[in-house]
Amino acid sequence: MRSLLAFGILSFAMTFCGLQERLKSLSGDSSGSSNTASSNSNSGTSTSSTSAPTAEKAKPTAAQQAIIDGGTETKWDDQGLSWKLPASWKKMSVSKESFNYSSPDNAFLLVNISTLGDSFPVDISLKAYHDQALQQLKNGKYESVKMVEIDGIAGVEFVEAPPEGKDDPRRHQWIGYRKYLGQTQMLNVMTSTKGSNFAKHSDDFPAVLYSMKAVK
Repeated sequence: MRSLLAFGILSFAMTFCGLQERLKSLSGDSSGSSNTASSNSNSGTSTSSTSAPTAEKAKPTAAQQAIIDGGTETKWDDQGLSWKLPASWKKMSVSKESFNYSSPDNAFLLVNISTLGDSFPVDISLKAYHDQALQQLKNGKYESVKMVEIDGIAGVEFVEAPPEGKDDPRRHQWIGYRKYLGQTQMLNVMTSTKGSNFAKHSDDFPAVLYSMKAVK
């Protein structure tokens, strides 16, 4: 369990570092367009050339909706967020910027929030992450990639392809941006477990992701 959790935390670090480095090159001349981009980031309807494709609203399957309906509302009061989790999932750790729960068989919900500057180019960033995810899809690292709106927040959802080793981690993740209490935030919501356990949670993971509710 510790090794899988450590991998998840490392994945967050690599995600943020890689994205931030890429944005340094993308955002240098974007100040003129960043305000317009930011105002459209949560609607998924921006038509700017610097924007990711329009996000489709999250649509749980019947099985996933049943999991959501039967789940326990689990709140993150510091961030005005909540998810519907299976009753057997328990808290590992919760702080102002991270929210971590796990199942008895070592499936994880790992959420991290990064606070960004007011001039951060949200739409450029979202497009960059979407483009990067599509490249990973072509490379065979990801099994699926799509733009998905969860409770009014647009983001990139992707599922990793099966790993080489049955005990290697595999994740189903969604990354989006929002305005909260005057701050621009990046939300990184990841569900993960070892490869041999992933199929068992193939409905749990999207149900958890799609159940997210955010205080506006």
